[in-house]
Amino acid sequence: MSPELLGPDGVARCAWGNTAPDYATYHDEEWGVPLRGETALFERLTLEAFQSGLSWLTILRKREHFRRAFAGFDPARIAEFGDADVARLLADATIVRNRAKILATIRNARAATTLDRPLDELLWSFAPPPDSRTRPRTMADVPATTPESTAMARTLKRQGFAFVGPTTCHALMQATGMVDDHVRGCFRAL
Repeated sequence: MSPELLGPDGVARCAWGNTAPDYATYHDEEWGVPLRGETALFERLTLEAFQSGLSWLTILRKREHFRRAFAGFDPARIAEFGDADVARLLADATIVRNRAKILATIRNARAATTLDRPLDELLWSFAPPPDSRTRPRTMADVPATTPESTAMARTLKRQGFAFVGPTTCHALMQATGMVDDHVRGCFRAL
C-alpha cells in the first residue's frame, strides 16, 4: 500500500481524505456513496458550482449555512427567489457571496423545475456502467472530466443551467456515486 494513503488514524483512504479531519469524514461517509433525490442532487450540483475556484473544504464547512440560506436546496422554493433574496444572500457572510454563482443557483432551480423528467433521473442517466471504468491507481490517474461529464454539462446547459462545466459535472458524479474514483488501496475501493 502506498504510504500517502495511510491516514494519521491508520485508515487507508484516498490521499486527499487524509489532509483534514473534515475531509476524512466526508471521504469515509459520503464521497462516492450513491445519492438519489431531486433536492439532494440539486444541493450537490449547487455546492460543486460554488466550489469552482475554491477549496472543497471551504464549501464543506459552510454547507449547513448554504442549506439554510438556499431554502434546504428545494428547487421549487429557490426558483421563486427574487431581487430581495439575491441581496440577502450577497449580505450573508456565512456562505460564499459570489453574485454570479448565486444567480446561477436561482437560474438552475428554475431550469430544474421545467425539466421534462426529474433532475435526479436526468443526472443519473449519464452514469457509466460501473464495470466500464478502471479503478485509478493514484489520484494522478483520476480524470478531471470524462465523456459522460462532458455530455452531462452539454445537456444541462441546453436545458438552461449555468456553472455546470464538465469538471463540475465530473466532481458531482464522483461525489454522488455515479462514478467510483476511490483509488486502489483505499478502504472504500470495492
